[in-house]
Amino acid sequence: MNDPLGDMLTRIRNSQMRGKSTVMTPASKLRAWVLDVLKDEGYIRGYEAKTDVNGHPALEISLKYYEGTPVIREVKRVSTPGRRVYMGVKDIPSVRQGLGVSIVSTPKGVMSDASARAANVGGEVLCTVF
Repeated sequence: MNDPLGDMLTRIRNSQMRGKSTVMTPASKLRAWVLDVLKDEGYIRGYEAKTDVNGHPALEISLKYYEGTPVIREVKRVSTPGRRVYMGVKDIPSVRQGLGVSIVSTPKGVMSDASARAANVGGEVLCTVF
């Protein structure tokens, strides 16, 4: 797998289109950090560490819906393995005039765009969520 984070975002997108309540994805620290940001921003109910049928570590993500529609309307990968996107604190984009969130990997950890601006740090823009 070349892009583990993109794979996780695609699994979330596909599961929400099918109306699933949970989705499993292989575990990694970066995925867990991104899921922490999504949980703090209210886009998912939460996640927990489990093992898949082969005994490999996995994360079970509990998806969130509001009146039958998914809370995550749009999720896009910004920085890919082939094209990394780094931005300073002043250049971090606001998603839909602040209604969405950009997830940024900074020297102080993975955080939302608002947290990165408050901490005055820039970094790699991983994805945007609306």
